Amino acid sequence: MIHTSVCDVLHIEHPIALGGMASVYAPQLAAAVSNAGGLGALGCGRMKADQIHAATALVRELTNKPFALNFLIFNLNEGSFAAALALRPAVMAFAWPRPDQDVKSYIARAHDAGGKVTFMAGGVPEAVRAAEAGADVIIAQGTEGGGHVSWQATMALVPMVVDAVAPIPVLAAGGIADGRGLAAALALGADGALLGTRFLASEESPLHPNFKQAILDSDGHDTLLSEIPDLAAGTVWPGAMSRTLRNRFIERWAGREWALRQRQAEALAAVQAAQGSGNSDEAPLFIGQDAGLIHDIPSAAEIVRRIAVEAEQILTQRLPRMVEQGSAQR
Repeated sequence: MIHTSVCDVLHIEHPIALGGMASVYAPQLAAAVSNAGGLGALGCGRMKADQIHAATALVRELTNKPFALNFLIFNLNEGSFAAALALRPAVMAFAWPRPDQDVKSYIARAHDAGGKVTFMAGGVPEAVRAAEAGADVIIAQGTEGGGHVSWQATMALVPMVVDAVAPIPVLAAGGIADGRGLAAALALGADGALLGTRFLASEESPLHPNFKQAILDSDGHDTLLSEIPDLAAGTVWPGAMSRTLRNRFIERWAGREWALRQRQAEALAAVQAAQGSGNSDEAPLFIGQDAGLIHDIPSAAEIVRRIAVEAEQILTQRLPRMVEQGSAQR
């Protein structure tokens, strides 16, 4: 079994974490990942205080293992954040602060509530900022991932962040969907991996079946970065673009963002209707390029098991054989 320092910090069995996706309400998925030995997460960015209480209570009914409550600092609601801290979560996960925000105060309050802190960064400066503010784990998120991302690819970003924040452990995120991705992350110096798209295509995922099928149908090349989902929602993320499936909704507005701004309310209503009916062509689907690696919809526990087993086999069998063969030839 693969055991890294992040397992000790977060008190988990496998160095595998679920991304805290604010776009989905997923207590069952969070609990399933935690029960499987990974770190589950609840995206709290859109929840009010009473919703956070209810969702956290449901996860705790389903698991006694650690899980994270995830907040987006740039639009953090103080009432919701205070309510989350009062629940004393095992882990508080942060991401996307504005340059003028005091990151250290949020991390300190999470520590005071008895939790560990993970902090997602899309670049070295953000990672260093979080490390200096006291984060316990840094998540280096590459642009291949689904949802809101920055511009640097995981392969280059992860070792740069690892070097910049050592000895703080790092989780790699973006483009990882199987044990090969976890093994690669470990080879780059990370202590584990955080996944989003892979877990969206799981039995416990709350996505409509049509959206899950769209993930299976994707080859990974049919995703793109844009501001279109945020323009439709009327939100502004600091320094982020959205990676989504390139469907009819995206194609309708690509190059016509000016028109989308004019018709924002109409577009949002259409998106909400499409989400409710499961119309995967007319609503943004936040998935990463790793969708091309996803071909089934197993349980979250099976996903964790597969990733852990495959990564261990790569590290203990395939790679050592290459070193042995190379030594024998010299």
